[in-house]
Amino acid sequence: MKKKVLATLLATSMVAACLAGCGNSGNTGDTSANNSATTDNAASNTTADNAPADNQAADNTAAPDASDPVATLIANTDGTVALKVWASEEDQTLTSNLIEEFKSEYSDVTFDITLGSESESTAKDTILTDVEAAADVFAFADDQINELVQAGALQPVATTYTYDVESENVAGAVEAATVDGTLYAYPMTADNGYFMFYDASVFTEDDVKSLETMIEVADAAGKKVAMCVSDGWYIYSFFQGAGYELTLNDDMSNTCTWNADGATDVAQAIIDLCASDAFVDMTDEQMATAITEGTVVAAVNGTWRAETASDAWGENYAATKLPTFKVAGKDCQMSSYSGYKLIGVNPHADNLGWAMLLAEYLTNEHSQAARFGERGLGPSNLAVGASSAVQEDPAIAALAEQAAFATPQRVGGNYWDPAKTLGNILAQGNPDGTDLQTLLDTAVEGITAPVQ
Repeated sequence: MKKKVLATLLATSMVAACLAGCGNSGNTGDTSANNSATTDNAASNTTADNAPADNQAADNTAAPDASDPVATLIANTDGTVALKVWASEEDQTLTSNLIEEFKSEYSDVTFDITLGSESESTAKDTILTDVEAAADVFAFADDQINELVQAGALQPVATTYTYDVESENVAGAVEAATVDGTLYAYPMTADNGYFMFYDASVFTEDDVKSLETMIEVADAAGKKVAMCVSDGWYIYSFFQGAGYELTLNDDMSNTCTWNADGATDVAQAIIDLCASDAFVDMTDEQMATAITEGTVVAAVNGTWRAETASDAWGENYAATKLPTFKVAGKDCQMSSYSGYKLIGVNPHADNLGWAMLLAEYLTNEHSQAARFGERGLGPSNLAVGASSAVQEDPAIAALAEQAAFATPQRVGGNYWDPAKTLGNILAQGNPDGTDLQTLLDTAVEGITAPVQ
């Protein structure tokens, strides 16, 4: 894609001439991280009174309504508006329906909107291979935002078309979509975290307060508790819960204290837990199968597995925050990552204003309600979150309960492989008998390695 900078500048000038006396308090933000996006895109980084104008018609002399940025956008649009959208494979049907609703909403405009499949978890890697060739509108996990901003791949949310993004979404989601004080994305969900699902016919509410107790109860029933221990996203819950830190540095490297004094007790605690046949290390897909088959009666997982658990356990389906686990005889509350899914706009979009309006539409109250209703995904929108349907959902309620013990997922890329390796070794009981301090030192060395 090659952005039509000159056309946008001309369109903006024409609109400004028609709107003499109207202020333009453009949000300049901190441009150090995405200088390539903002410097070349000054005309589109604007407020509602001066919204990005796409495909300006040469003979269009009618003054748009200054109080209606959508009318301004429509008035300055000529020809077909082509947009490319990426959504996850699981979100294809819903996104397609929402796009059709969007086209109907603005039926006076001719659209050519193509929808492609791209996982939120891999969006950054795909986009950064060629930012200009990437989608105009795309969904991504919030932990990718720093690198996307640094690469100039996100357009600041400086225009309000139909609602105010910051005031209508939960604070955590807005914070996750913000870098150095500038909002760079539209919150879509507030449920990208994990908690404990369980079968209430096997466990009591007291049982699920302690992981050791859950393992004992499951063992007595000939059943299993599942968790993907050999994965960096989940093993974090043990070390963070015991007070050992993992933080992201400005250069995208990590600071990690998982090998500090006493951390070997955490490693030993994980080994001890996994030594029981009733506590199993499983991937998400393996858990889904085992829950359906009745082998697993409790699992650490996220909202995307709510339907699987509900179908398997029926009226006994329940969910709660993560339990405590013992470290050197002391109960520690398991922590977790809190995460959000966001929608971003590519600053290189030919039809930038329409890309922003579509991103806004795909994340508005109506769309988030539809996403919860059809897929069970937790909303970031305050009004949808306050609805009785959301409040009564066991998985969403458990996620809210776990939020007090969750931290935002902000970690550099060098974390994942060493953490996965560490988790895999501990889940297998440290089969090589490596000294635990050496094992942790090796993991931390990889996690904190300089970014190449």
